[in-house]
Amino acid sequence: MPGHQPDHHPQVHRRRRTAHGDEPTETAPVSHVSSELHGAPSIGSAAAAAKRRRIAVCVDDFGLYPGIATAAVHLAAHGRISSVSCMTGAPAWQVGRPALRQLQALGVELGLHLDLSSHPLDARLRGSLPHWLFRAGTGTVDVNLLRREIQAQLERFEAMTGGAPDYVDGHQHLHQLPGVRTTLVDVLRERYPGRLPWLRSTRAAAAGAGHKARVIERLGNAGLSTLARRYGLAQNAHLLGVYDFSGEPDRYLTLLAGWLAGAGDGDLLVCHPSSDAAPGDPIGPARRREFEVLRSAPFDRLLKDAGLSVVPLRDMA
Repeated sequence: MPGHQPDHHPQVHRRRRTAHGDEPTETAPVSHVSSELHGAPSIGSAAAAAKRRRIAVCVDDFGLYPGIATAAVHLAAHGRISSVSCMTGAPAWQVGRPALRQLQALGVELGLHLDLSSHPLDARLRGSLPHWLFRAGTGTVDVNLLRREIQAQLERFEAMTGGAPDYVDGHQHLHQLPGVRTTLVDVLRERYPGRLPWLRSTRAAAAGAGHKARVIERLGNAGLSTLARRYGLAQNAHLLGVYDFSGEPDRYLTLLAGWLAGAGDGDLLVCHPSSDAAPGDPIGPARRREFEVLRSAPFDRLLKDAGLSVVPLRDMA
């Protein structure tokens, strides 16, 4: 991975939290998820004996609705997550200030979840994923409009959190598309010289990644990684956690077992938990299932058996 800038992160984020740190973990299993993992694949004792590996666990979509903030704070307090990605134009962004303060106090790093499809600040940019793929593929992205949007979202982030984002990624991974990635990197270099944020890589794991994960990678990760290397923006090694949002909690736990078993040092596990499901959210039920599993004792056991420490991206350089 590209080199990391040690002075990049605000002082408020210095406290380190891990799944095995000084915060007590939740031990009671939740409904439908047994302490025996319901037959989820065993990672084995050999992994635990190996050198511990570091993984970031990131909650996406903070600001979309309050249940996501509630879930993020709960999981952070129990050492299950290390990062939270923020949608600064989303409906619950402004009311999320108390939760953000709690997350900062817990040492969670905060990033901008660049949103061009659901709640951009300039409605002229709003478009579905297929619409943005068409724009990127045909070279019809309005770069000037996009530049102003990125700057406006960063300004909102800074006003609420008191500092620059620790990292930047994209809602529906749009940050990596042609026409978007170059503008994004240009704005970050101009706005944060000498303290560049991390930039999310969508590189799929060598083993165990499904078809959806590989499709997302092909949408633009190679070009984004080239820019990151050229200008010194650090990135995660691989992106884990991509699936179709279907199934019961047992299926998600089984997927987690596979992702964690194959996780390498410096990987990022993305998740979308919420304490409730907002009406009209197409993945609302999946958000509740993810929260149920991530807060459970079996997930903590998977981390320990795999020899994984949950750390912020800044601690993985």
